[in-house]
Amino acid sequence: MSTVYVVGIGPGAYEKMTVEAAEALRKSDVIIGYTVYVELVKEHFPDKEFMTTPMTREVDRCVLAFEEAKKGRVVSMICSGDAGVYGMAGLMYEVGVQYPEVELSIIPGVTAATGGAAVLGAPLIHDFCLISLSDLLTPWEKIEKRLLNAAEADFVICLYNPSSRKRHDYLAKACDLVLRFQGEDTVCGIVENIGREGEAWKVMSLKELRDTQVDMFTTVFIGNSQTKEIGGKMVTPRGYRNV
Repeated sequence: MSTVYVVGIGPGAYEKMTVEAAEALRKSDVIIGYTVYVELVKEHFPDKEFMTTPMTREVDRCVLAFEEAKKGRVVSMICSGDAGVYGMAGLMYEVGVQYPEVELSIIPGVTAATGGAAVLGAPLIHDFCLISLSDLLTPWEKIEKRLLNAAEADFVICLYNPSSRKRHDYLAKACDLVLRFQGEDTVCGIVENIGREGEAWKVMSLKELRDTQVDMFTTVFIGNSQTKEIGGKMVTPRGYRNV
């Protein structure tokens, strides 16, 4: 039986890739992925064949991986961050129903939430949730409900895909929803280009975050009622009673 590795390559820097992920890529004959992600790993695996598809061609990418595996080649499908967090693992299983002779091996990676949290300090120490603001696959009404419920439940909220050219005001809309349950001074943070050239971060209040311009390479962290700023870093207490 042939195997396709579905590999989370982490935020971008080779040093932030797991040893298991790097080994899978070394064992592979061909590495397949979205163009941007392929460019992140190409220099570290120069002897490999690379195949890419653009954004919105995810199903074609999956089919390509299975078809190459059917030829007896060792294939890695790469995703940024973790393959199972807004990655390709789920779609690979769905498409893989048509390829019962090919086995999948999912290899986890450092997702933007944990990679960005390390840059900001320790914002995710207690209960938190991840919400994508992209409405390409999820209706905005459902995203809005999730934001409201998470804010009311006092979760730390990590936002993926907070903005794009067509969604330039979505972060402001999200902040307005959170402000129904959280105060303007709630500690928040953003990290741009996690683990890549141009990495930058900032800690700010929820009020300031509302008017901050971000892009699709930014990960946003909205603290809960206990989150604080310590030494310029964003920290959510674990809740130990004796501290």
